[in-house]
Amino acid sequence: MIKEALVVIISTGTCSCGQTKVKLSLPETLNNYSPRACDCDFCTSRNISYLSHPDGTLEIESIKPLAEQRQGSNQASFITCYYCKSVIAASLQLESSLLGALNSSLLSNFSLLQEPTIVSPKALEAEEKVERWQTVWLNIIVNGNSHI
Repeated sequence: MIKEALVVIISTGTCSCGQTKVKLSLPETLNNYSPRACDCDFCTSRNISYLSHPDGTLEIESIKPLAEQRQGSNQASFITCYYCKSVIAASLQLESSLLGALNSSLLSNFSLLQEPTIVSPKALEAEEKVERWQTVWLNIIVNGNSHI
């Protein structure tokens, strides 16, 4: 049986100052996705909703090194722009890869997305969070590397 090739739809965007650029590859067009709005204080205060797909890839390019912040359970990192401190993505560094979810508002055509779905990772145990992230997050490449 011949397996169909994965169709890759690419969307681009930048942080608020334009110094950090993102390129998102997904298997479907943006109008098929509902980003996830985390209900924690950090994310709600910044009005962030995250977009990912396990078959997708997020490429982040920045001249300056990106910063990392930790919140909540300190398991995930928030990748931020060196200049404007915009949250680029939530991420989890595994041994051989960096997984994460893009701050969907950075996309130039984010208005094509469906309304966000509210999620509550804080209701999950630490192990459950990592298991969930590994099933829904995408691969992240930062300046050509799978590590921040």
